[in-house]
Amino acid sequence: MKALLKAGPRAGLDLVDAPEPEPDSRDVKIRVLTTGICGTDLHILNWDAWAAGAVSAPLIPGHEFYGEVVEVGAEVREVRPGDRVSGEGHVVCGICRNCRAGRRQLCIHTASVGVQRNGAFAQYVVIPEENVWVHPGPDVIGPDLGAIFDPFGNAVHTALKFSVVGEDVLITGAGPIGLMAAAVVRHVGARYIAITDVSEARLELARHMGVDLALNVATTPIADAQRQLRLKEGFDVGLEMSGHAAALPEMIRNMNHGGRIAMLGLPSTPIDIDWSIVVTHMLTLQGIYGREMFETWNTMAAMLSSSPWLHNAISSVITDRLPATRWEHGFEVAAGGTSGKVVLDWTVFD
Repeated sequence: MKALLKAGPRAGLDLVDAPEPEPDSRDVKIRVLTTGICGTDLHILNWDAWAAGAVSAPLIPGHEFYGEVVEVGAEVREVRPGDRVSGEGHVVCGICRNCRAGRRQLCIHTASVGVQRNGAFAQYVVIPEENVWVHPGPDVIGPDLGAIFDPFGNAVHTALKFSVVGEDVLITGAGPIGLMAAAVVRHVGARYIAITDVSEARLELARHMGVDLALNVATTPIADAQRQLRLKEGFDVGLEMSGHAAALPEMIRNMNHGGRIAMLGLPSTPIDIDWSIVVTHMLTLQGIYGREMFETWNTMAAMLSSSPWLHNAISSVITDRLPATRWEHGFEVAAGGTSGKVVLDWTVFD
């Protein structure tokens, strides 16, 4: 099969011929149709400090995908050949305290698809049956939307961590996940939504997500968003999606007393926080990683199947579709910081 391979501890990927993976008794083999390019994949491509500490090469990266089941192990119970599926990328141990308590997203022994085990930047991928999410059909979730179900889950998990109904929401970072989070909080009934970025192209995409204010923080401080929206006491809920060192401190300064902040963005450097504001304003800061297994998946499937507006909004986050043979250009676009989601088509080798 064709696959993108991280051959060794160095920058770059190679499109190679690799052996097809074979499923064990509880595994599912999936023919990959489409994949999304994630920030994690960019780290692996560039082989930065995070990748060097998290990844053991050789490895096939990629964890955002949509495909068709072609083979199942002897002990697989529910998934069938022909099912159209995406996959939960966190493979958990099942026996630690959190797993046994039903909190699998908190497993301390998680192995990530495309990071610690071979992933989906290939014509075939194998994952455990319990990690397979079966879609209702391509008429509801097709190859494009199915390829970004994983990051959509990140957006849903973050956006719904705190109640946003009737609340004023600040989102820092209008990348693909921030854009999807904006659509989700609009869908569930936030009052005012402000989103920030430094890319005018991404801020324009955000306006199509139904935000009330898209703010370029390269020229305008967040305090101006409060004035433009006529907020008397600050934002009620903050979603920090950028990981930028300046984003969280500025968000904290613009929250209402008792405000709640969910943080998905991973900072690459330490962040200097004024903890006196956190304490005296009684703020709640909650880290978010991945999705709740599998309540987030149920929630996002239900929302997309019941809301044509949300379905269209999330689909519009995909701005670039390329054959997998043009993966290098796809990675360049994803790294440029001005596009939405980039999807690669893996049927081009058939």
